[in-house]
Amino acid sequence: MTIAIIAHDGKKAEMVAFIKDHFDLFQSKSIDLIATGTTGSHLERAGLQVNKMASGPVGGDAQIASLIVEGKVDMVIFFRDPLGKHPHEPDVQMLMRLCDVYNIPLATNPAAAMRFVQTL
Repeated sequence: MTIAIIAHDGKKAEMVAFIKDHFDLFQSKSIDLIATGTTGSHLERAGLQVNKMASGPVGGDAQIASLIVEGKVDMVIFFRDPLGKHPHEPDVQMLMRLCDVYNIPLATNPAAAMRFVQTL
């Protein structure tokens, strides 16, 4: 199973805390993690192996969206900051739209991500 991990800057600490709370699951051999560049760097420092894409503002969200279209992503956990301004918002919207088009589970907050974790 391939899980994409993304977090806006204001949510990166919360994402890392969430991942650490479920570290055993996310380090499992049956799960491959991909992430946007900066989020991936945070996850690596937390001790996880991650395939990093570009940073979100320079195309990382679009790279993950492309993997969704190719059928290479099974789930997306994207801690969004709904109150912040994001110059790459069109890419974020495209990623979310493609999750809907390709029926990919998308968690945009810790409560939804917790439900995903419980199903795994």
